[in-house]
Amino acid sequence: MSDIRVEPATPSNNPSGIQTTRRSLLQMMLAAPVIPISSSFAASALLTGCGGSSGSSSADYTTTTTLPTYKSVTFKSMAAPTLANPAEMATTLVKSTMDIDYVNGTKITYSLAYEPFFITGTQVPDGKGGTILAGGYYNINNQPIIDNSVPSNARQFFSDAPDGSSLIKLPNASVSGVKGNPVFAVVQFEYTSQAQDEKTSMYGVLPSPIAVLTLDQDPATGKLTLVKYHNVDTSSVNGLWITCGASLSPWNTHLSSEEYEPDATRGQTAQMKAYSQNLYGDPNKANPYHYGHLPEVTVNPDGTGSIKKHYCLGRISHELVQVMPDKRTVIMGDDATNGGAFMFIADREADLSSGTLYAGIVTQRANPADARTGEFDLKWIKLGSATSAEIRALVDGGIKSTDIMDVKTRDPNDPSYTKIPFSGGFNWVKLMPGMEKAAAFLETHRYAALKGASLGFTKWEGTTVNVKDKIAYIAMASIGKSMKDGSGGFKVAGVNAGAVYAQNLRSGQVDTAGMPINSEWVPVDMIAPPALIGEDLGTQDALGNLANPDKLGNPDNLKFSEGMRTLFIGEDSGLHVNNFLWAYNVDTKTLTRLLSCPAGAESTGLHAVDTINGFTYIMSNFQHAGDWESPLHDKVKATLDPLIRANYNNRFGAAVGYLTGFPRMAV
Repeated sequence: MSDIRVEPATPSNNPSGIQTTRRSLLQMMLAAPVIPISSSFAASALLTGCGGSSGSSSADYTTTTTLPTYKSVTFKSMAAPTLANPAEMATTLVKSTMDIDYVNGTKITYSLAYEPFFITGTQVPDGKGGTILAGGYYNINNQPIIDNSVPSNARQFFSDAPDGSSLIKLPNASVSGVKGNPVFAVVQFEYTSQAQDEKTSMYGVLPSPIAVLTLDQDPATGKLTLVKYHNVDTSSVNGLWITCGASLSPWNTHLSSEEYEPDATRGQTAQMKAYSQNLYGDPNKANPYHYGHLPEVTVNPDGTGSIKKHYCLGRISHELVQVMPDKRTVIMGDDATNGGAFMFIADREADLSSGTLYAGIVTQRANPADARTGEFDLKWIKLGSATSAEIRALVDGGIKSTDIMDVKTRDPNDPSYTKIPFSGGFNWVKLMPGMEKAAAFLETHRYAALKGASLGFTKWEGTTVNVKDKIAYIAMASIGKSMKDGSGGFKVAGVNAGAVYAQNLRSGQVDTAGMPINSEWVPVDMIAPPALIGEDLGTQDALGNLANPDKLGNPDNLKFSEGMRTLFIGEDSGLHVNNFLWAYNVDTKTLTRLLSCPAGAESTGLHAVDTINGFTYIMSNFQHAGDWESPLHDKVKATLDPLIRANYNNRFGAAVGYLTGFPRMAV
């Protein structure tokens, strides 16, 4: 999920013009689980079936129907895997435990484990008596997109990069084959790394698929079993572009993302042409302005789903957004270099089809506790108000970037142009008369900078909320170039390993024009808690890590559990040999390693739901196992590559699964 604004030179063996490895492309710019926990108890069956192990206990819950309410939940960390046991580095590894302190004085320790729903590229049930390819790609006519890179083995493309997930319960749900409770998961697939020839990069050149999974929830144990996989038809929204992190809305829909919005001022780039060819069969048909928006998926009671795109939340590098409890305020990640802080406030509850878009202005505090991350105060400038329909009408009507603003990449020495930071460099821009609204919602990065917003953040990824304390948490995967060079109006020392920031949320705020902001959930500052700041290493350690493996490395997706008072954090690190899933208790300030992904893989798809039919679930996925980088993986690649190829379909497969071993308990 790294920034990809710069288009690479065309390799001689790659006629599409796309860089042959994802990581090398991304570096030019600088998995996993569900956890049941519930309110009533049938202990022995659950602890056996879900792999739990109990510690000392003064109570026998096997004969009771209700488990005592718990006081606290704490996790105990697992060690990072090493080459002493290479098999552990080449798979999803869970050796962490969870302690539950109950109000009756009982304390029980549970061992956690991991189980996938499926590995992409395998056949899974379609709910009609047949099967469908998990993570498979489809064109605008819902026909499979075929990988012909090995002529003797043509096959449908499938993703090795499952990402954002949501877990959903619907009233009156009914799906054939479900014996217990029907529960639905929406899973989106960000991209696929390469064609099966292992030479041709496919990053960002295939329309991202998105699927609804029907899961059979065992009422006694909480175990989830896949019974139906439904591929959502995205033709009505012109396909999807690089769907990254996701969240569950308060009204029970899946909020997707389209990151790295294609730069419309550059026309049909090689990447856009390849995407358009795969989607439409025509390299020139796809319109860049149709991408970079916020898709929303609604799940139907029969396990199917429908999708729409909201064009009024700004066209930015949408990552994981978070809707606040008011069902109107949206804080958005912007996974970019020279990205911004963006907030949207809907006109109506549970309806993102119209509203007002804001961008943040940063004031840097003097003498922060940590100079690497800094401390900031936030004010908000109004960019504009719009409906999704009116902005989409502009795009469908054929509006061009030159209709909106004149953009130069070199100084024109003309005072009518304004110099702005953009994607690690600078643009000089001039707004066309009367095009303020079009600029605000279709050229959002440039317009926000033109209006005076602080476009200096790097890789602002996931966003989540701690409702009780009114704190939002945001993952800044790498505090790099544009945060260190001052181009966005502030300057910090930086840390390549990144950090998680906390934002206090307040009511009674006004924008820079003095007008009231109609929300009680407005971010007013940004400070990184010490335990959530990564640590760069001066030299590689014995395994190859470039950042301290016992601290965060490039935090990415994150979700907060109100019940467990725990922030869960997944990594997308080019600095850790194995990426990890962490748990951070906001009361004890303790950071705990829960899970290790296969080497080279990224921890994605994190999602926390405190209760569904009495059970709590925390989901995550991993993607691109064995995505080797030099020098990070030089010490392990020779040993681990054959193991990962054996485990994950020759490195083309990735897991969508869940952590097991959690008991039912009152929340």
